[in-house]
Amino acid sequence: MKLLMVTSLKEYQKAVAHIFNKAGIAVFSVTETIGFKDHHTPNLLDEWFSTGNEKFDSIFLFSFTQDARAKKALDLVKKYNTGHDTGFPIHAFILPVTKSSLDESI
Repeated sequence: MKLLMVTSLKEYQKAVAHIFNKAGIAVFSVTETIGFKDHHTPNLLDEWFSTGNEKFDSIFLFSFTQDARAKKALDLVKKYNTGHDTGFPIHAFILPVTKSSLDESI
């Protein structure tokens, strides 16, 4: 079993759901989050109450799935990013699940 984690801008939620569907992943969770992107390291005390445009409405999707499905989804994310040069690529990660309360034979 693997944990597939994906982060993207909120506007790409349908595209990521489509990728999950093509990879055979039917069960997953989605949560909204705020992403930050900054190309320099400011003094946080100076910018504590900043009202700049550095915040981005993002989503975090995850699924506990079979290794082959996670790998297929990762490949599909890479393919999507190659064809869509937006400056905000979809990020995907596969992590091993070594223990679970559901199944000790993982």
